[in-house]
Amino acid sequence: MKCYIILMILILFLIKNAFAAEPIMITQSPDMNNVNFDGKWTFENEWKRSSLNTLRYDDGTVIQLRTAHQDNFIYVLVDAISDTHLDKGSDSAIICINKNNSKTTIANISDYCFIDILDGKNSFVLQGGSPLALVSNFKKIANPNGFIGISTVSDKNDRYSSIPHSSYEFRIPTTLMGRSDNYGFYVGVYDAHSQKTYSWPQDIVTDSILKIPSPDKWGDLISPDKSLPEFPWPALSLLFAIMSVLYITRRQLFFN
Repeated sequence: MKCYIILMILILFLIKNAFAAEPIMITQSPDMNNVNFDGKWTFENEWKRSSLNTLRYDDGTVIQLRTAHQDNFIYVLVDAISDTHLDKGSDSAIICINKNNSKTTIANISDYCFIDILDGKNSFVLQGGSPLALVSNFKKIANPNGFIGISTVSDKNDRYSSIPHSSYEFRIPTTLMGRSDNYGFYVGVYDAHSQKTYSWPQDIVTDSILKIPSPDKWGDLISPDKSLPEFPWPALSLLFAIMSVLYITRRQLFFN
């Protein structure tokens, strides 16, 4: 009886975690040096050899998120295909990364965010560690060498939609935050027309691109030196745990 109680508690615990945001599995790509950084999907195979995560929201919004790494850079394409109301200078995207995935409740110096504004002249970088909660404990720093953040309106070459929409490209140097096989990771896309920020993980709600959630709410970017698993990690962990407990329970029943 005790084993069955333990089994049920374990199943309930793992089911809760299984429905948390599954990690984004980044891939190593030899093609990222060929990316034409103009803010959009420029030619047929430009971002093809990168990991794809399709983000869908309750109101029908869809964002295609592509990630890859090569050499000393992490590459991110945020293709906001539902954002067809083009508010240049207002629509924007943010990528936040923490090397140690420490999940702290207050952003510290190991937390970095990269902001790109639609057709803006300059992207910029934020670092945690500010004492000011009003700015989510982040402060602006000089853009690191090699960093690129650029955005524009998509065109006919876009892989997902021929309707013009906002699109964002990032090249983030790992020399800034260091290499890791498990980063803390957050994505936000602000649509000025609806005044909504669409986030990943998707249970985060914020009405401004600069209201950055605390790192303990960020998801995981599994990368850049491990091969991709065939199954999502939470589901795989759940299956393994259930099978292990069932095996132990059957052995005890047999020997009793």
